[in-house]
Amino acid sequence: MKNLFKQTFLLFTLSVFLSSGILAKDFKGVVTYKVTIEGTQVNDQMKAMMPKTMTMSIKGNKAKVEMITGMGKTVSITDGDTKTTIALLDMMGQKIAIKTTAEEIQKEIDKTGEVKVEVTSETKEICGYTCKKAIIRVESEQQEIFAYYTEELGSSAINFDNPQFKDINGVMLEYEIPNPEFTMHLIAISVEKKNVEDSEFQIPEGYQIKTKEEMQKMFGGE
Repeated sequence: MKNLFKQTFLLFTLSVFLSSGILAKDFKGVVTYKVTIEGTQVNDQMKAMMPKTMTMSIKGNKAKVEMITGMGKTVSITDGDTKTTIALLDMMGQKIAIKTTAEEIQKEIDKTGEVKVEVTSETKEICGYTCKKAIIRVESEQQEIFAYYTEELGSSAINFDNPQFKDINGVMLEYEIPNPEFTMHLIAISVEKKNVEDSEFQIPEGYQIKTKEEMQKMFGGE
């Protein structure tokens, strides 16, 4: 249970996914992704607990990422204008909200070290959008991952909080998130232009505001 919690917590903190300083596009809508989990440590039980899809609601420089796991729902809200995030966890009878300030996010980004982004000449059409391929190299972890992104739906403001993707100038429609136990692969299966209410980016009623440390202790984390 402890390891499963760590995996789920990792999913919604990294994904956030996704979700500065560049003019936002006018796009409002919802992107739906297919999610697959790969890795030598992945078994059937883990696959059953992991999300099968992910949705990202976008309004200007704001994004809300939502996933349903076998243990509950995780949500990550990013605000590229204020450089803040909100993580929502609805799991095991608990509804918890975690706010992260711009200063706290920057500290985490600084810990990652140098990240190099190479935008290649390769393109790929995903959901009707021509996406550029970027190769991201994390020097401290000797990682190399990829992302296909489009500038038509947004800018790097949506990705500001993620050390690996903060310099990707657009919305990623296919990408991967690695960690020691498995790699999460995401690819968009639909892009729907629609109005997104401001309330989508606020903490709903019934959630307790906790720090990350308090939440980890509640679920037996270190």
